[in-house]
Amino acid sequence: MKKKKNPDSLKGRCTMEAQRPRITILEEKTIQLILEETYRILEETGVVVEEDETVDILSQMGAKVGTGEKRVRFSHDMIETALSTAPKELKLFDLEGNPVFSFGDGEIHFNPGSAALFVFDASASEMRLPSTKDVADFSKVCHTLENIEATSTGLIPSDVPEEVSDSIRLYVSCLLSTKPIVTGTFSEAGFGVMRDMLLARTGHDSLRSKPCAIFDVCPSSPLRWSKLGCHDLRQCAQNAIPAELIAMPLPGALAPMSLLATVVQHTVETISGIVIHQAWTPGSPIIYGGSPALFDMRHSTSPMGAIETLLIDLAYAEVGKHLGLPTQAYLGMSDAKALDAQAGMETAMTLVMAAAGRIDFVSGPGMLNFESCQCLEKLILDNEICGMVRRFKRGLEPRGKSLGIDAIMEGIDEGNFLTTEQTLALYKHEAYYPSAIIDRKAHKDQGKVNPRRLVEEARSEVDRRLSTYTKPELASSTIKEMKSIMEKALRPFGIQDLASKCLFL
Repeated sequence: MKKKKNPDSLKGRCTMEAQRPRITILEEKTIQLILEETYRILEETGVVVEEDETVDILSQMGAKVGTGEKRVRFSHDMIETALSTAPKELKLFDLEGNPVFSFGDGEIHFNPGSAALFVFDASASEMRLPSTKDVADFSKVCHTLENIEATSTGLIPSDVPEEVSDSIRLYVSCLLSTKPIVTGTFSEAGFGVMRDMLLARTGHDSLRSKPCAIFDVCPSSPLRWSKLGCHDLRQCAQNAIPAELIAMPLPGALAPMSLLATVVQHTVETISGIVIHQAWTPGSPIIYGGSPALFDMRHSTSPMGAIETLLIDLAYAEVGKHLGLPTQAYLGMSDAKALDAQAGMETAMTLVMAAAGRIDFVSGPGMLNFESCQCLEKLILDNEICGMVRRFKRGLEPRGKSLGIDAIMEGIDEGNFLTTEQTLALYKHEAYYPSAIIDRKAHKDQGKVNPRRLVEEARSEVDRRLSTYTKPELASSTIKEMKSIMEKALRPFGIQDLASKCLFL
């Protein structure tokens, strides 16, 4: 067989650009109308803002505040100014200061879903409350995933006080992974602890020059910013920590039943967040994201795998793209309760469509039961799906001087295509080859098949990755500072010895 060649060694180059898959939900005139109605709502109706400091600064900038209420109405100029100062580019770094990816680079990037209340125990086929050790195992597995570039504080540990659960899951992640982190706070006090933890891990003032963490910040539908939401927007802006806006309107429950009207509400809530954020520090990084969902009237649930949820996500992302902002969506999740056909169907469908819809950053892999359960076995499967989706996103790329004439003639001259120069140069580049989790072998004989093969393979892969995991090397002074920050946060709750909660570290 001929020696395999590099794909770049193929002589000549067709001038045609790569043909990338693309789906469009909204016409340009529809986006313009969505923005016109958004501006009108912000100017005439406004949003409720519950934090006094935020109301004051918005008022100083020309916003109208209703007498006896905290409903704030924005001026047209305030909205335009905020949208003009919000950065159109964002580069994300790992905890060692190395660039990982840029929003808007033409690719799609992934991180696991966040803040799950339960973990799926595949060995027992049950959901249970996660422990801090589960948080550690989650961080270790995430660290090893080839196709998921960022990690998240994906599980809420039940064996520590609720007031510090956000801080301790970030502490564990910072110790066990170098990947960028998507996180968020449950309390105003938690933000300071988490900021200090990141600074201790990466070096003082590093967050401004090399952002390595993203904080989810959520408005309350409909049209309300809570004290915590306002606080987190202010702190993110003042500390140059990228804020990821996560509006969550539910058609028929917390938003109009019309999906298109829900997109308008999402736009109002998101742009109001941009105005608040940029009011504190113009030019601080912000991401146009969200986690809306259909409200299922039969069960009073918010299915993340519903096709209507996907439609809303794709539409609001197009509005964000129109504004030139980095975009994010919560997709790749499943409403299934186990690693089954429904889990694979909903995950793959939404991730493929997110790629075609040009969404920059997707949160959600690993999650079951809406947004409430993390499953390490699903995370392993989703890593493969993400690899396939990244290949799908690349589309069809021209090779050689012509699209196909030269390659076809080479195969005819050689008598086969297995050993042609192009095959040897491209077979690992044109195709994504998944691991053994994805069964591509032929079943040639009669007989029974194992319906649990996928779960068993995924469970074995989780065990393999945990057993071969290597902890990042950190300076003893860094570990000491991080531990000191965490112990100080735990002390008011009677926890004197961090090791008693984190022996596994």
